[in-house]
Amino acid sequence: MNNYEIADHFSLLSKLMDIHGENSFKSKSYSNAAFNIERLPAEIATMDDAELFNVRGIGEATGKKIRILQATGKLPQLEELIANTPPGIIKMLQIKGLGPKKISVIWNELGIESLGELEYACQENRLVTLKGFGAKTQESVLQNIVYFKQNLGFHLWAEVEVFSNTIVKQLLANNPDNLCSLTGDVRRQNETLEFVEIVTDIDKELINEEFGEIENAVVEYESDDCLRVTLPGQPRLKFHLTDKQHFYSKLFTTTGSDEFLTAFNSRYHIPDAPSSEEEIFIANGLDFIPPMQRETTAILDIAAQHKLPLLIQPSDIRGIIHSHSTWSDGVNTIEQMAKAAIAAGLEYLVLSDHSQSAFYAGGLKPDRIAAQHQEIDALNARLAPFRIFKSIESDILSDGSLDYSPQVLATFDLVIASVHSNLKMSQEKAMDRVLTAIRNPYTRILGHPTGRLLLSRKGYPLDHKAIIDACAEHKVVLEINAHPRRLDLDWRWIEYALEKGVLLSIDPDAHAVEGYHDTYYGVMVAQKGGLTKERNLSSFTLKQFEEFLRS
Repeated sequence: MNNYEIADHFSLLSKLMDIHGENSFKSKSYSNAAFNIERLPAEIATMDDAELFNVRGIGEATGKKIRILQATGKLPQLEELIANTPPGIIKMLQIKGLGPKKISVIWNELGIESLGELEYACQENRLVTLKGFGAKTQESVLQNIVYFKQNLGFHLWAEVEVFSNTIVKQLLANNPDNLCSLTGDVRRQNETLEFVEIVTDIDKELINEEFGEIENAVVEYESDDCLRVTLPGQPRLKFHLTDKQHFYSKLFTTTGSDEFLTAFNSRYHIPDAPSSEEEIFIANGLDFIPPMQRETTAILDIAAQHKLPLLIQPSDIRGIIHSHSTWSDGVNTIEQMAKAAIAAGLEYLVLSDHSQSAFYAGGLKPDRIAAQHQEIDALNARLAPFRIFKSIESDILSDGSLDYSPQVLATFDLVIASVHSNLKMSQEKAMDRVLTAIRNPYTRILGHPTGRLLLSRKGYPLDHKAIIDACAEHKVVLEINAHPRRLDLDWRWIEYALEKGVLLSIDPDAHAVEGYHDTYYGVMVAQKGGLTKERNLSSFTLKQFEEFLRS
């Protein structure tokens, strides 16, 4: 173990001690030791004990720890701290601008334990409420998280969509006589992906030239017909190479999931040199299956019966359900949010600020609710026929109850019930908590049902069928939270929800007017589950929505 590796151990020990609020004097001494170890003129491996123990800033106590580290590869005190620290907290130390003291505040005050949770908190304007943080610090942290994530390998679909389409457009502009298309996970609109995959008949040498000129780009041949390109700070590219004659065959076989393609190949065939993907489906007597739905065996059965649904589109969204204003942790006033919705051609806004238990988000006490409702009444009088509905995102408390008395809950047009705290639950506890909330007569929408954060947090364990069955019984709407880090309810359960007659709602959970755009990502992922506009609450017209509330 060289001096730099030894110094890294003591530096991490010092930082973790600060995060855990341990003796600051000892923490400082280990930080100084790391500093001095890095600057030693000789390797510690060549020094005897007397020489090492006499080094200023190290001493006998630290020197003995170094010897243990050299002999075992471990520092017992450090190993104990690592065991008691969530991995995500340690990862935060790699984010520029976040020192141990700030990380300790984030962890202890907000309960954040991963980079994904931290990124989401920044987007929800949570860090500015903490002592020692401000808007500039929050923005800096957010930018540094994005930079760090770009080098981890996996990405959210929402993060790569524009980049992916730009690459294809650029390739076609430079090679107008060739064919080029997105394929794989990015074409199927999967929530997360490792590669941006592209099918093309462009010669591999031209692709090599195209990207090889970029500084620090790496071009690798995975096989004769597959090329990988790594660009600094961007998602990795994978090129599936083919000729013009077999382009659409290659596009088809690289688009579908393994399950889909295995089922297709066992029942159907790909015509020789098809001139389009449509030709492949027509030749087999199937309806054309859109790329995003080529996931399961079941979709082939539906296509064979010519019963594919007309999928929901972004233009089908008629209102914004689930939004936060400056009354809690939002960036914009209610009036600003309403006018932005009007400008977007929408018919209504469901304002759902946080409830009182969400103190970290400025959750509303009952007296503030009354004042907010007065403001909404005044705005509705001015902005008619557009309408703002009085809602709340009520915390589901640990026992499953909602965050207000029935008298307060009755003042809202509708209640969105969500879990925000104590997320580490057994399935039994999670089910009891969520089912109790679903049975509450004031619950109209179950918000982000599992609490997951993609690439960051799995969410609490639920029996999805039991949850959907309960929503069907109690006429509770299931939210598809459209924030690209949530996309919760998982699209894989949409089909079952539709079978049970459960209404779904694509909601942006917007904390600023810019967040309205997230409904697009919700629609994209809902298409994978076969959602139609008729079964999506936020596609209801104002009149239909009012009738829903009265029902």
